[in-house]
Amino acid sequence: MHNLFAKKNLNDLLNEAGAEHGLRRVLGPWNLVTLGVGAIIGAGIFVITGQVAAQFAGPAIVISFVLAATTCAFAGLCYAEFASMIPLAGSAYTYSYATLGEVIAWIIGWDLILEYAFGAATVAVSWSGHLRAFLHDLTIHLPIMPEFTFSFFRTVLHVKADYVGFLVILLVTAVLVLGIKESANFSAAVVLLKVATVCVFVALATAFLWSHSWQPNYWHPFIPPNTGERGHFGWSGVFRGAGVVFFAYIGFDAVSTTAQEAKNPKRDMPIGLLVPLGICTVLYIMVSALLTHLVPYNRLNVPDPVVQGIRATGQQWATFLVEIGALAGLASVMLVMLLGQSRVFYSMSQDRLLWPWAARIHPRFRTPYISSIVVGLIVAVLAMLVPLDVLDEMTSVGTLLAFALVSAGVLVMRKTHPQLNRPFKTPFVPVIPILSIIFSTGLIVSLAPATQIRLIAWLLLGLLIYFNYGRKHSKVQLSLMNANSTSAPLVEERE
Repeated sequence: MHNLFAKKNLNDLLNEAGAEHGLRRVLGPWNLVTLGVGAIIGAGIFVITGQVAAQFAGPAIVISFVLAATTCAFAGLCYAEFASMIPLAGSAYTYSYATLGEVIAWIIGWDLILEYAFGAATVAVSWSGHLRAFLHDLTIHLPIMPEFTFSFFRTVLHVKADYVGFLVILLVTAVLVLGIKESANFSAAVVLLKVATVCVFVALATAFLWSHSWQPNYWHPFIPPNTGERGHFGWSGVFRGAGVVFFAYIGFDAVSTTAQEAKNPKRDMPIGLLVPLGICTVLYIMVSALLTHLVPYNRLNVPDPVVQGIRATGQQWATFLVEIGALAGLASVMLVMLLGQSRVFYSMSQDRLLWPWAARIHPRFRTPYISSIVVGLIVAVLAMLVPLDVLDEMTSVGTLLAFALVSAGVLVMRKTHPQLNRPFKTPFVPVIPILSIIFSTGLIVSLAPATQIRLIAWLLLGLLIYFNYGRKHSKVQLSLMNANSTSAPLVEERE
């Protein structure tokens, strides 16, 4: 049982971080910031904002974003300490392996797979909805999505096959296989477009409301009364909304998975983690406040809520700009999510907790191409078959669990390795890590019970794989077995 909590040797980790072979170090601070903004500004602002306002929080989605951003800020400070100290691919998985032990590292790695896979699928479904709405405005109609019905255990499921979401994931996967530098450059170009799109919406909405004496005003009631069901409006709805919109903040977590490809990770990773968080929080709060001011919240449960807000201003020309910006923005989010997923696979395979093929590097592109392709195919199927409301809550619950465990890791490392060089230190320890754990756990509890059950089922499946494969092949476990076998004769001689 003790071996389950065996930790990776910190010196080995730091030597691995300084190795010249493997992934290329080509990302500077600008690349990291744009990757972060590219991941954060996407489905959260273009789609999830409308869903949460219409179903859970109403205009009080502004408070939901503040709660989510506060939780994310606490976790971000903890991530920044680890990313500067252990600049390796794998994000929270790698940090947990060094601090909390192998079985916890496996849980967090498996959890990150959930976060990135479901996150990319969520964005693909959102992208598909935006494309259909955009083409509809151009009087172009795509073929309807075929429907299927499945029956099992007395449960009947009706599924629409979103073939557009399936195809766009395959396209983004192809971009990732070509190389991290090319992916980062693509993301940087798209970030400028979608930030400009968000700024256009803010400017037009503000100008319209200012010229009309801030009318219409659909902020009353600001917190709609609860419907009698937990999580549907009222304060419970605000908290559930915070748990769901947390999906919008997973971008900076994905940045931490690229630490092994950063030119100067000890300096640049804190910048790449925290700067995008600050920029995007301001934009999210402004957009959600203006959107619910312009349009009744119960009319925002649509694939393109920001476009509905633009239409309320009467500036029809801007709807095309917003749709193009949304399509480009969502594409960049898919890229960063799939990037993070394949890098977690790569790190776990390097430790032999997953199969060797996941760590194979393409001889020309220097990318983990097999893991990128396998992940892309799985995510494409998820995007085609799983409903949006299931995908976004599963992404949020996976992210929140990762944040809680990383924050706990900071507390452990400060106790066990106080002398270790920390280019960036989380301030006010232990207060910040403890608050991060409390806020993250609280938002997990606020989500739907079905989401929590799915999380438990996912983790049980992961533990089944760990005990049947990972534990038997783990580098750390094998080294412990070798150490025990070589020390056994010495013990016998002493006896």
